[in-house]
This record gives sequence, structure tokens and C-alpha cells, in this order.
Amino acid sequence: MSTPHVRVRFAPSPTGYFHIGGLRTALYCFLLARSAGGSFILRIEDTDRGRFVADAEQDILDCLEWTGLCPNEGPVQGGPHAPYRQSERSHLYRSYADQLIAQGNAYYAFDTPGELTAIRTSEGPAAAYTGATMRTMRNALTLTQSEVDDLLDQNTPHVIRLRTPDSGDIQFRDEIRTNVVVPAQSIDDQILIKSDGMPTYHLANVVDDHLMEVTHVVRGEEWLPSTPKHILLYKALGWEPPTMAHLPLILSPAGGKLSKRHATKLGIPVLVREYREAGYEPEALINYLAMLGWNPGSDRELYTLQELAGCFSLDRVGSSAAQFSINKLDWFNTNHLRRFSKARIQTQLQPGLTELGVQVNEDYVKAAVNLVMDRIQRVSDILTEYLYLFRAPTVYDETGVRKRWKSDAPILVAAYAERIGKLTSFTDGAVEEVLRALAKEKGVGAGRIIHPVRLAVSGTFKGPSLFSLLVLLGHEECIRRMQRAISALPVPCD
Repeated sequence: MSTPHVRVRFAPSPTGYFHIGGLRTALYCFLLARSAGGSFILRIEDTDRGRFVADAEQDILDCLEWTGLCPNEGPVQGGPHAPYRQSERSHLYRSYADQLIAQGNAYYAFDTPGELTAIRTSEGPAAAYTGATMRTMRNALTLTQSEVDDLLDQNTPHVIRLRTPDSGDIQFRDEIRTNVVVPAQSIDDQILIKSDGMPTYHLANVVDDHLMEVTHVVRGEEWLPSTPKHILLYKALGWEPPTMAHLPLILSPAGGKLSKRHATKLGIPVLVREYREAGYEPEALINYLAMLGWNPGSDRELYTLQELAGCFSLDRVGSSAAQFSINKLDWFNTNHLRRFSKARIQTQLQPGLTELGVQVNEDYVKAAVNLVMDRIQRVSDILTEYLYLFRAPTVYDETGVRKRWKSDAPILVAAYAERIGKLTSFTDGAVEEVLRALAKEKGVGAGRIIHPVRLAVSGTFKGPSLFSLLVLLGHEECIRRMQRAISALPVPCD
């Protein structure tokens, strides 16, 4: 007996820019499909026109491409079940709603917004269309068939609602949470077709998953309360539901869901595009998100996307919420950078250099990257923390000046500048030998020269090997920077 072809869909709504939690869901969908040799499907669920954001779909597409999560089928790629935008599939859903009405599994409801507000005000937000409440509202369950027909003939605004059982339990298996049992009376009669004729997420989702032959639904746990309604729809339509898996929440470091409001207070990005703009590598972000709720069964942490696809399984996804840590993401980014070729980093660096108006040859950029490679967390650090590699400092770190620019600093730095200007071989060994000889001659420790020289050429008091830095800059540039610092910095009184 052959194994069914695995088809996993990721179905975001373009109601805002792509959230980091959405990317983790997309990643797990992608990994599940790839691990089984199946298909990863992108479907844009854009039926909520009131919250539609014009460029949100493109943002989703761009972020998926950036992270390497390329769908086999989708709005761009096409596929055997096109179209892949729900707004282009609206003609498909009404017939299934009509079928549900004919079977007694759905019904027309004519309540006005004011009537719904009144019942919620008097009996609580969840009162409308649960249990006995629906029997008191203006719908096909309380009206005669003649009254319903008359209202429809008059084009009275109405919706179509799912009819849930009055008793019993709805049961289903979740691959992460095992068996789930929900009392039927706790489930509201969900709207399936809105008053504008558009389907809600619930009906469109079930119909599309069936028509697209989706075998696995992997989504966030916020959709868990909706799943019993979907199970009822599958049963009423005579369809086999797909395998379900609901992922745990991502928590902020301070606790609670990683919402935009809370994350902003903590200085943590929540949009995928913000991580890209901040200089994070897609490989690192994907690797970190994979570990945020899943474990490979070993102590290993660093994986490529291809390696993750080779070992991913739903049975290693935990049911407990995972706490986001920007420090851990920085660790992943640092370690992935170590794996990259210098040529790749140079390529990534070039647009920033051009934007800053820096003109240096490729050999210089390569040498600069080599010098600080082991000290950076992001490529963008080279243009912030280590901008002095390409541009002479115009300001000097106040702490460094206070600690390192002593009363004898101008004399020692000037003497050192003079001596390295006479070198015929400007190498690490040569510039170090001159410095140590000068320190011995002046009767001071080498640090008494090293620290003010570093401050003069870089503007800061920490960084890579000073002697390697001097060689990279070249003796003429070093001398210019030292002379400028001597002129710019006041002579302190020790």
C-alpha cells in the first residue's frame, strides 16, 4: 500500500506585515513537507477585506523568498489547484454553504448588529448563538420557512451560520496535544457566509483544504478553539479531515504572548522584515525559530535549512510555549556568520559601503572582514562598530579618553607616529617591535602607548589586534589619524 503524498499548506491572511510567529509556522509547514518528500503550498486567505493591507501579501512573499521557504504551489508558482488566493475562489464556497443548509447543518440568520449587541450586553460577549440563546434570535431556527423565504426574497441582510449539536462532544486528534475533547454546547454557531456574501475563514479554510487535497494542517494554537467547528464541517460535508497540529505560543522574554506592543517595549522586532533590516542572516533566523518549540533529539544546535528538513518531525514539537530570546538569536547569527565565506560577507557589505560613499578596493574590504570576522554578530556591525576601518574617526569615546589619554599620551603617540613613518616594511611584527622598543626607551609599559594609539586611530578603546589594524590602515593613514587626535584631544592633568 503506497503512502499518500504529503501536502502541507501555509495559509496566512494579508491583514498586516509578516509576523515572526507566522514565519515559524511557515517553517514547520515547510519542514514537514520536505521531510516527507511532499508539497509545501502557499494559500493567501484574503477574505477579510475590512482588515486587508494592500502590500501585506507581497511582504509575505518577499519574506518567504528571503528565508528560502519556497512553495511548490502558490499565487506566484501556480499549481493544479489554482487559484491560490481565496478572494479569487469565492465562487466555490456558496454551493457548500447551500449544501449545509439543505442538510440542516447550517441556517440563515437575520439578526441586526443592534440585536446582537443587545444580547451580548445583557448576557455576555459569548452569549449570542450558543446553546439556548440562538433559539431566541431572528433566524431560520425560530422563524417559519415562509418567513425565511419572504426575508430572502426581500434581500434582507443575513448571514449563514453553522448549526452545532445541542449535546455531546466533538473529538479530534492533535499531533502535538494528542486527543482533544470539546463539549458541543460550548461551541457557538459560527458565521460561514457573511452578509456581503463572502465566506469566513472557517468555511473557506475547510473547503480549500479539501479541494487542495491538504493532508496536514499545521498552525498556531490560537486556532485550536476553532478546530471543533472545522471538524463539524468536515463531518457534515462527508470529508476526511486532515492531520491537525497546533503549535505552542511564542512568549516574550517578559512573559505573555510576543505581541507587537510588548515586543516594542522590550526592543524586540516582531516583523520578519525588521529582522532583515536589522542585519540578521536568514539561515540564523530560520535555525533559531526551528529550535523555538522543536528539538532534534540531540545537543546539536546549528543546522542548515536542508539539514533541518532531513530530521524534522512533529513528534518532537513540544506543547509548552517557548520563550523568545534575542540574545540566543544573536548567538545563532554569530555562529552562522562563522560558516559563511568571506566573499559572501564582502558582497553583503558592499551596498552599505556604497551608501556611505566609501570607496575602497576589494582586497582592502577582504582584509577588513578578516580582521573583525570573529568579533561581529551581524555583517552590519562592520559599518557601525567598526566603521573606523573605512573612515577616520571624528569623535572619540569619552570613557576611552578619560581612561587612556593621559598627560604623556600626545608625546608618546607623536613619537610612535614618527618612528613608524620611517619603516620600510609595514608588518604586524615591525609595528609591534617599534612600539615595544619605544616603551622600553621611555620607561613605560607597552599599554601606555598601545591604548592611546588605538584611541587615536579608531576613536574607541577596544577592538581587534592593534598591530593588525595599523597594518590594514597603512602607515600614512595611521600617521594622519594620530596627528589629528593629538590636535583634537585636550592634554589632561593626571
